[in-house]
Amino acid sequence: MIKYLLQGLLFGLAYVAPIGTQNLYLINTAIRESKLKTYQVALITIVFDISLAISCFFGIGFLVNKFSILKEIILLSGSIVVIYIGIGLIRSNSLEISENKSVNKSLIKTIISCFAVTWLNPQAIIDGSLLLGGFRTSLSSEMANFFIVGVCTASAIWFMTLATFVSKFRSKFANIIKWINVVCGIILIFYGFKLGYSFIQIIK
Repeated sequence: MIKYLLQGLLFGLAYVAPIGTQNLYLINTAIRESKLKTYQVALITIVFDISLAISCFFGIGFLVNKFSILKEIILLSGSIVVIYIGIGLIRSNSLEISENKSVNKSLIKTIISCFAVTWLNPQAIIDGSLLLGGFRTSLSSEMANFFIVGVCTASAIWFMTLATFVSKFRSKFANIIKWINVVCGIILIFYGFKLGYSFIQIIK
């Protein structure tokens, strides 16, 4: 039991730690927004990330591969939304770090953004389905449950730790927030165009 729980935990950390759209979005939020807003984003991201991991583990990849229209919708939607988020980061001119910003001001927008960087990421769905699905086929039903619990725990640990670390040391980034926004924005736009290119390749 503990063995498979730890295996899931280690796998989950290795899977979620590399810099991707989720981490970029959370890092940018932690630098620019209040701690409450940062933890809000972290918690929402954790919910979507865990839901994606569970879905991949129990076979969403099968649906994506079986219904090509579903894959096309995810690619097109992901491309548009990720590019939009990237442009928003580049256009942001605020260099102030505020502790008093309303955490409820853009809750719907925050939820949509967290959903976009998680669920509208075809690569995450495909990779997650292959990796997590592969592990599931090699485990018994009982052991598989412990494994996915470990993966979900890793997600919670990683995003809360990342939010705490960046929030704590964000004052050191105060003078380069604009450039961090630009870099994050460019990466997201590039990724968005990459998704768009994949969409075009599929419909050809």
